[in-house]
Amino acid sequence: MAWRQLAARYRVDLILFAASLAAYALSSAGLLSHQSLAPHFVYQADAFLHGQLALAVPQPPNLNDWVLLDHRWYVSFPPFPALLMTPFVAIWGVSFNDVAFTLVFAAANVSLLYRLLRRLQPERQEWHHAVFALIYGFGTLAWSCAIRGEVWFSAETIGVTLTLLYLHAALQAGSPVLAGLAVGCAAITRTPLAFSAVFFVFEAISPDGPLEWRRLRDPARWRAAIPRLLPYVIAIVAVAIPMAYMNYARFGSLTEFGHSHLYANRVNAQIQRYGLFHYAFLERNLHDAFTRLPEIQLHPLRIGFNGEGMSLFVTTPLFFWLLWPKERPRLHRALWLTVAVVALPGFFYQNSGYYQFGFRFSLDYTPYLIVLLALGRRPFARLFWLAALAGVAVNAWGAAAFNRFY
Repeated sequence: MAWRQLAARYRVDLILFAASLAAYALSSAGLLSHQSLAPHFVYQADAFLHGQLALAVPQPPNLNDWVLLDHRWYVSFPPFPALLMTPFVAIWGVSFNDVAFTLVFAAANVSLLYRLLRRLQPERQEWHHAVFALIYGFGTLAWSCAIRGEVWFSAETIGVTLTLLYLHAALQAGSPVLAGLAVGCAAITRTPLAFSAVFFVFEAISPDGPLEWRRLRDPARWRAAIPRLLPYVIAIVAVAIPMAYMNYARFGSLTEFGHSHLYANRVNAQIQRYGLFHYAFLERNLHDAFTRLPEIQLHPLRIGFNGEGMSLFVTTPLFFWLLWPKERPRLHRALWLTVAVVALPGFFYQNSGYYQFGFRFSLDYTPYLIVLLALGRRPFARLFWLAALAGVAVNAWGAAAFNRFY
């Protein structure tokens, strides 16, 4: 009876997971039949299983985004997805299918977002929450990022999973240790997610009302928040210390994941000139995120996309609704501030995310945007549905077209 009751309670969650997994698997098509061309995390997991930080094989499977240092090859990405893969690599070795692995997390994200929205708006009908969860899953870049595997897209997808777990734990600062572990693991999956740690702080300071400047300046609120902030910080530090040691052992810096040492990469020249972050990259990244349009050729008629990115308002037209919410509930300001601090570093980053269907770095904060969209309570009018379906159509095109570039 316990299992039946559990299944009945989470029936919508399970349906969303199963349906999303099936849809992602079908749209992944031939990619699902074998390992991706960028299985960096698989090789990193294999290195961990051999008790070392450098690859346990003489050569990586390709030369795209690897580090060669002192005649040893390293993965230049934060390692948490590799840790998750370790049990599977122990069974299947370096042939483990990272595409199938990523699909499971992508489908879980749809269910986790549905459950989060139910917690935030319990008075709303279940199908409303399911609509927003499916909009995330198939009306945003989550779709094209879910179906390829590959180190860049696996990290984005798993980063969303950890973000949603973090939001569940961070609401009203309810679970400090779990929130700290979730955001810490998110940061060693996708480093910009480290900045989302501010959301828990906002919730700890103002769990009973909207975030306001006077609340942040109130010493009494900070004192009252210490019992929640202290275990939260300790949990983050527990993740950060071994990560910093790993970075130092490999690259001689506590904060260096390896991108300053990429082997024969197309971006090396600009990294040497400007560093990883610089104002020189701002204009390009803003264009790729907000104003770059599909490429249309008239003779003959052909619609394509630029691998540098595409406007978020093209890939998800419903994001226009964020500019005019009907309501601004308690979390409105805290969520927008979190979006800002997570998004800002990416606009100054040396790489736009190339090669991609849309501006994939936006997936780091897309869960926050979908939550804001739901909390804004714009009615499900005809224009809403048209925009939602347009987003699904665009991202279906992305899933179909992008997976041909293999």
